[in-house]
Amino acid sequence: MSAEITGFAPARFAAVKDAFAASFEAGAELGARFTLVERGEVVLDLMGGWADRARSRPFAADTLTAVFSVTKAVAALMIARLVDAGRLDYAQPVADVWPGFGQAGKAGVTVEQAISHQAGLPGFPEPMDPALWADWDAICARLAAMPPMWPPGSTSGYHPVTVGYVVGEIFRRVDGRTIGRAFREDIGAPYGLDLWIGLPDGVEDRLSELQRPGALPEFGEINDATRAAFLAPWSSAAGKAGAEYRRLEVPSTNGYATAEALARLMGALAADGWLDGGEILSPALVAEMARERIVGQDLVLPFVMSWGAGVMRNAPNFPWGPGAETFGHSGWGGACAFADPERRLGGAYVMNRQGAALMGDARPKRLIEAAYAAL
Repeated sequence: MSAEITGFAPARFAAVKDAFAASFEAGAELGARFTLVERGEVVLDLMGGWADRARSRPFAADTLTAVFSVTKAVAALMIARLVDAGRLDYAQPVADVWPGFGQAGKAGVTVEQAISHQAGLPGFPEPMDPALWADWDAICARLAAMPPMWPPGSTSGYHPVTVGYVVGEIFRRVDGRTIGRAFREDIGAPYGLDLWIGLPDGVEDRLSELQRPGALPEFGEINDATRAAFLAPWSSAAGKAGAEYRRLEVPSTNGYATAEALARLMGALAADGWLDGGEILSPALVAEMARERIVGQDLVLPFVMSWGAGVMRNAPNFPWGPGAETFGHSGWGGACAFADPERRLGGAYVMNRQGAALMGDARPKRLIEAAYAAL
């Protein structure tokens, strides 16, 4: 049964549509969507394939997909909005707003260090019940008491899950709301973005089924930080993907979205923070969020990484086209969302057949390269 490609692609993006169709023809996709927003306008929106493994539900405009770590870009925006409002400072210690976090040598860890993966808390080195990830307060208490696995601020080491609890707790202590609720009330609902941190009741029938990757990612040389972050049996709540877990507002991993919603959000960040005539972030804070905080060989990921305040920067790996100032985030399995302020371009790719690449999945990379060639 061949996959039908729907949506729209103007003539200048014919090569993008061809690349999209080729992935399905090669058997690399189950269902997927790719959306581009240029200067605030959706200029390309392609979708195709199936929302379920039985291939009975077409991947449609309202199909939601788990986007995993792409959620971190949304969390970074919400923290930036607090900074923009003068309620938080990137340079202030986390312990200013969360006193317990200052335990075990973390008193000087700043907000920007914590959200750029420099705090030394990539995961828990000691065994625990994976079900504990569902207990927000318990995880935050463990993180507050945990000694860093390296001197904070000396290097980055990707915190795949734990950074969501740190960011979410910082946000909650300043704002009073959970980060998922605040996003819905302040941005998602007002601007009609089909994007959720924690999946609410009533939309599960629109959620696509995942087809897991056939191989593990290539982590390179394994160290204690990598084990704690990814490889320990308790490093995540993997396998507990039922409705109860999907409802958790974990802003590092538990985002659900359409590609259009993500592309519109990133398109706003690429256009000085303006979304449909409203400012969601000032131009100064867009630039400050994207500004490089640390660059170098990451202790957890097998890449040299450049981190902004909660976002991945495109250089030096360039997974999202040629823009040196482009920023965004990748997600487990291949999803990605990016903002290119130089070209005022935002884009997003979502899918439900997961690949094993940690960053720069070949499927969206081909689409993005074809799109830039057409611009």
